Amino acid sequence: MNDQAVEFLRNTTEGTRVVIRYSLDDGQATDALGWFIRGDATACVIAGKRGMETVRFDRVIAAKEVPPPPAPRSPRRREGY
Repeated sequence: MNDQAVEFLRNTTEGTRVVIRYSLDDGQATDALGWFIRGDATACVIAGKRGMETVRFDRVIAAKEVPPPPAPRSPRRREGY
């Protein structure tokens, strides 16, 4: 557990976009990217593309705020149409 990252998450407000790196049961790590929904004494909930993810604080390796996602790209036009 990274105390500094957990402290950041405990002080984060709802609607902040965050990325959290956390460990899995097999020892590997993965990331949760999305909007911070809520947190309590042991975990927080992130809403991302994979749906709602609950991340336990004792698994957190790193966490930080990230900017909003980029705007969708406009479709390309084909030559001659």
